[in-house]
Amino acid sequence: MPNPGSLPVQDVLSKMQETAGKYAAVISQVLDVDVEIINASLERIAGTGRLKDKLNHSIENQGDLYKKVIETGKRQVIDNPGEHAFCKNCPQRLCCEETFDMGAPIRLKEQVVGVIGLICFTEEQKFHIQEHFDIYTRFLDQIAELIASKTLEIEEMERNHAVIELLNEIIDNVEEGIIVLDRKQKILKINSIGRAVLGLENETGSFSVKIIPSGNDIPTFSEYKVIVNGILREVIGRMFEINNPDYNRIFMFKDAELAKVQALALAATKERFGLDSISGESEAIRELKERVKKIASSNSTVLITGESGTGKELFARALHEEGDRMDGSFVAVNCGAIPEGLLESELFGYVKGAFTGADPKGKIGLFEQADRGTLFLDEIGDMPIYLQTKLLRALEQKIISRLGSNTTVKVDVRVIAATNQDLEEMVAERAFREDLFYRLNVIPLKIPPLRSRKEDIHLLASGFIHRFAGLFGKRVAGISQGFWDLIERYAWPGNVRELQNTIEYVINMMEDQAVLTAGLLPEKMKISLANCEKPDLSSLEQMEEKLLLKAFELYGSDGPAKRLIAEKMGIGIATLYRKLKKYDIG
Repeated sequence: MPNPGSLPVQDVLSKMQETAGKYAAVISQVLDVDVEIINASLERIAGTGRLKDKLNHSIENQGDLYKKVIETGKRQVIDNPGEHAFCKNCPQRLCCEETFDMGAPIRLKEQVVGVIGLICFTEEQKFHIQEHFDIYTRFLDQIAELIASKTLEIEEMERNHAVIELLNEIIDNVEEGIIVLDRKQKILKINSIGRAVLGLENETGSFSVKIIPSGNDIPTFSEYKVIVNGILREVIGRMFEINNPDYNRIFMFKDAELAKVQALALAATKERFGLDSISGESEAIRELKERVKKIASSNSTVLITGESGTGKELFARALHEEGDRMDGSFVAVNCGAIPEGLLESELFGYVKGAFTGADPKGKIGLFEQADRGTLFLDEIGDMPIYLQTKLLRALEQKIISRLGSNTTVKVDVRVIAATNQDLEEMVAERAFREDLFYRLNVIPLKIPPLRSRKEDIHLLASGFIHRFAGLFGKRVAGISQGFWDLIERYAWPGNVRELQNTIEYVINMMEDQAVLTAGLLPEKMKISLANCEKPDLSSLEQMEEKLLLKAFELYGSDGPAKRLIAEKMGIGIATLYRKLKKYDIG
């Protein structure tokens, strides 16, 4: 192999231009920013996005960022392109479209042979890089080092091998599994972590795989079911489509159960949902907040009732955050969203071999995950009767049994339940256990509907406007009185959730720097309000029928009485008979 030290430095990276382009493409896919690779002669040898068609161009006159990287051998950052000192010699500085630049040196035997850079063209990309700056700088340094090391092996590299090696290096560092798939969905490469997650540490040879999205998305990741050699695993991950003749998808993933535990731990340290997260100045909300403060540190069960969309989970989280269990986990489950056959195993867990299709390692349930914390059972009215018995036992004895096990496990969990159904009526209809109802309803909290606390609507809507305008990068120039009139007159049958969704819709529909007007509100709101302003003929007819019945009760129903009733109502006797026939009276 040639000694890179004996080659002109610009030739070292140029000799691996095709491979460098693949590195840049994969990095860009993963980080969602544009990537370029520059050689020591300040020529762009690889680029993505806007830079893809500008290869082999000199950037010597486009600012001094990369010159400084090559000169000092240190990473450099521009967080204000066009204004930074590095930009003073760039002819594009007054009309620069970039929002953030970062470059890291590529060193080979103590010599800088090029630069790998990240380029942001949007504020969102800039924010994401700055939010994870330490991770990305380490990542960029590692990639630069990896590219440099690969230049020593140019003669031995295969087109796909370099990309897979790179991805294995990256994913191993962040503790995620990686699978590289060909166009027939065969596994071309799986790293050691991927093998461990899928239970393939000791397997050799080729594997067939099915990767099936479950349809459930969480921030940054999606849930998948992975079937390898007939074995099912639940994971969360991301799928990247790669346009390559030999391989076309890269799947990055981690164990779903591990991710849940990590997420719970992260939530316990990063995000709080105390009383400050509940907006409202009405007397009803103030009284509820005071009550939450009084009962937050209690271990008694709480039953939160209220219409859909009133914010029952927010109050449940506030009870957790304001109490002695705030450092424990808050585990929420919607009893109506999980299939009846799976709800028991989700709540109580199961042991190895408990049922067909179960994870061979077994699984802890939500009760155990919430140990020393809080378990929030939303839509408790949808829990099947047979499972209510097991829940009652867990509440009364503080013990649970995993599915398929004869042993019991002690748990220290505060249970908060919520429903929009009338549980007392369900008890009367034998659709809900009476003893469980009383066990849950130790401390009742009833959340009033939004229509009964209209003084909170303006405050809530203002908060949503501020949040979504910032989220969508739009500036609100003003809010018309007509907009507020409709917002405050509408009945909000979907409560706070409907108000939030309505404001999100409005901000999506508005032009930047525009005034919010009533015309931006959804059509169904305008129709509903218009119908409210029309006379309710059906109600008038009901009143007339009640009046006739009352008159018959007072005066009787014989001929003289009917003439008297007609006289009292100011109508003729024939008209009275028509009305009696209409309402089937007498």
